[in-house]
Amino acid sequence: MRSDQIENMSEKEILWQILEILVSIDRKIDRMVPKGIPMTKAHSMGDEKADHSGGLDVMTLLSLPEHLRTTATVLFERGAATAEDISKVTHKERAVESGYLNQLVRMRHVKKYRTGRKVYFCISEDKKTD
Repeated sequence: MRSDQIENMSEKEILWQILEILVSIDRKIDRMVPKGIPMTKAHSMGDEKADHSGGLDVMTLLSLPEHLRTTATVLFERGAATAEDISKVTHKERAVESGYLNQLVRMRHVKKYRTGRKVYFCISEDKKTD
């Protein structure tokens, strides 16, 4: 909204605009962080194959660039997943998601392991683990 538009609005209209923006932000945060997750650490999402109990807290998640945040959020929701699994949700190429996931591995937010020929990624329990 431009400053000349704001000058022509009443105080009540400005407050309504602010409220709408805050509600929009709240919805976006709710989509990024699943319900019931404390603001300090994430909980395990129930996948027995991988331990992904929360190397990403909310502030770390919000500090990531949008492309990495999207990938990390989908990985958090799905538990352990391959780059192909993530790419089906984000509608990005598998190679792109693989690159993003490997960036998150280098940042120590995500762990990766191999089962047969497939490489799985999961949220790290602790940033200090590899």
